[in-house]
Amino acid sequence: MPFRDRWERLSAGRQDVNRAHAHLRALGEQAMATLRTWHLLRKLRCGTTRLTSLVQAVLTLNLTYSK
Repeated sequence: MPFRDRWERLSAGRQDVNRAHAHLRALGEQAMATLRTWHLLRKLRCGTTRLTSLVQAVLTLNLTYSK
């Protein structure tokens, strides 16, 4: 959890913790935004185990061919 207070009042260590938390949160939000653009997953009906492996495969393809 990030520390709550005005940025100017936080100590340098707490600012670093908040900065690291924001970095991780941004990565998670970007990943969720990418998943929402995949039309394949919108009407998919299967178990969570199969869904996890399917998402990993599609993500690998997406990262491989987007470069």
